[in-house]
This record gives sequence, structure tokens and C-alpha cells, in this order.
Amino acid sequence: MAKLNIVLYEPEIPANTGNIGRTCVATGTSLHLIEPLGFSLSEKALKRAGMDYWQDLDVKRYVNWEDFLEKNPGAKIYMATTKGRHVYTEVNYEPDCFIMFGKESAGIPEEILKENPDACVRIPMIGETRSLNLSNSVAVVLYEALRQNQFDHMKLEGELHRLSWDD
Repeated sequence: MAKLNIVLYEPEIPANTGNIGRTCVATGTSLHLIEPLGFSLSEKALKRAGMDYWQDLDVKRYVNWEDFLEKNPGAKIYMATTKGRHVYTEVNYEPDCFIMFGKESAGIPEEILKENPDACVRIPMIGETRSLNLSNSVAVVLYEALRQNQFDHMKLEGELHRLSWDD
């Protein structure tokens, strides 16, 4: 069974983290938060965005990057960045991999990216667009990883309740 993991490196905006938490609950994905956070986990904006799903979220917190690495030895980590060598659809996401995203204002630190250049993936964009919203980026890459793993632990509503437009 695929048990994917989303990692947020020092997230700053509670509404983004709340939305990402809601996406994680809906997909059976674990959320890993690397501190410092730019908000309190009790903030209204976080709870509002995550709605009533937050209590169902599998969430883990780490005091820093080193703590994350120590507690997840040998983890296969993909790093979403505008500097990625590979388009996010060009890699094969293992069933237990980690997909990491950086803070909204600065992304993943350069020193971490430089140590892991082949693990860096990007979402294609046109023109001078700096980046997508963090929660949108997580959803885009996460659903590709889920698709590659055949949505193996998710109900596929289309299979359960197909609409017949001819009825």
C-alpha cells in the first residue's frame, strides 16, 4: 500500500498548511512539519483551512532539518523547487517516499538542494511566473505520485457511481 509523505520545510502561512493538511487527510498521506513554523498550530486560519479534518491528520513535527533526517533514516525524498532538474512527472514516486516543499517566501534552502540535485523536481510554468501557491503545488505533485501508485488505497468514486448520460 502506498503511504506517501508530504514534508513542509518551515511553512509560513497557516492557511496553506491547513489546506495541505486537508489534502493529506483526503489522500491518506502523512504530513511532516519542519520547524520553525511561521504560525501556531492552534491558529484560527490553520483550523479554518483544514476545517474539521485536522484531528484526523497524521502529522509529525521536527525541530529542524537534521531532526527530520535523523528520525527518517534512508528516506527517499523528492524536493519540489523551481530549480529542479526534472519535471515532477518524470520521476517514479515510491510508495513510501517523501515529497518536500519549502517555505513560501524562500523555498527549500540552497544548501539542501545542492546536496540533492537529482532529487529536485519542478512544476513547469510559463514566462516570469515565480511559483505556484504552496498548497496548489503540493496537490499537483501529490496527485501525480498517487496516480503512479494506482491510487491503491483510495476509493475511486467514478468506479463506484458511474453516471450514465444516456439514462
